[in-house]
Amino acid sequence: MAFSSKVATSVLLLAISLVASLCLVVSAGNFYQDMDITWGDGRGKILNNGNLLTLSLDKTSGSGFQSKNQYLFGKIDTQLKLVPGNSAGTVTAYYLSSQGPTHDEIDFEFLGNLSGDPYILHTNVFSQGKGNREQQFYLWFDPTADFHTYSILWNPRSIIFSVDGTPIREFKNAESIGVPYPKNQPMRIYSSLWNADDWATRGGLVKTDWTKAPFTASYRNFNANACVSSNGKSSCTSSSKSSASNSWLSQQLDSTGQGRLKWVQKNYMIYNYCTDVKRFPQGFPQECKMS
Repeated sequence: MAFSSKVATSVLLLAISLVASLCLVVSAGNFYQDMDITWGDGRGKILNNGNLLTLSLDKTSGSGFQSKNQYLFGKIDTQLKLVPGNSAGTVTAYYLSSQGPTHDEIDFEFLGNLSGDPYILHTNVFSQGKGNREQQFYLWFDPTADFHTYSILWNPRSIIFSVDGTPIREFKNAESIGVPYPKNQPMRIYSSLWNADDWATRGGLVKTDWTKAPFTASYRNFNANACVSSNGKSSCTSSSKSSASNSWLSQQLDSTGQGRLKWVQKNYMIYNYCTDVKRFPQGFPQECKMS
C-alpha cells in the first residue's frame, strides 16, 4: 500500500511538473482558449473551431479582442490579413498593454489607405506612461492579399518587432542612461479594428468610404511562447528560464538580424522620431543615442 501511494505521489508530482512547464508555452492557434471578443456587438467572430478570428468595422461600430492571459516577457506571433481594397480611414491595431496612467505598451498599428496605395505600419513603445516613440514603415508586400506573421519579442534586454521573421525595429533597454523600460507590468494582447478617418490616412484628408463596409481583418496562428503572469506570479521559474525553448528570454539580434534590420530601415522606413529635428529642437530623446 505504501509503495502504491509513493508511485501515485510520484505520478502526481510529474504531472504537476509537466503542467508547470507547459504553462510557459501557450497553445497555438485556438482563439477560443486564448482570446475574448471584448466589444463590437457581434462584429468580432471566432470561426473554424477556434482557428480563425475576424474583426469587422461598419459605420455603427468597430470591434476588438483581448487575450485571456497577461504576459511579462514573451515571443508573440500572430498572422494577420488586413482589410483589402479601399481601407482609407481604418486602423487595425495589434498591441500589448498594461493598464493605468503609467502603463507600458508595445504597438503595431496598420493605417489603411486608398486601394492600390501601400498600408503604413505604425509602431510605438510606451514605458511608464511615456510614448511618442513612433517609427513608421511601408511593407514590401501587399498585406491584404494573404496572411503574414507579425511578431513581438519582448525580453529584459530589448523589444524587437518583426514581420515574417524580418526584424524592422529594435527598442533596447536603456535604463543605464535613465530611460524607463517595460519590465515590471504584465501586459495583455489587444487588437481592434476601428474608424480613425480624422487622422489615419494622409492626416485625415481621406475619409472612410462607408459604401465599402463592412471592413474585415482576419487573424490566425496565434502563438505566445511567453511568461504568463497571474496574481503577481510568473510561469517562468529560474529553471524554465534556462531551458532551450526559452532562448528568447536572452535573445538579441545577431549580425544577420542587424543586417536585415538595417535593410528594412534603409528601404522601407518612412518616419523615425529619432531623426525628427523639428519635433525635438532641444535634442533627441535619450534612447535615440542607442539606436
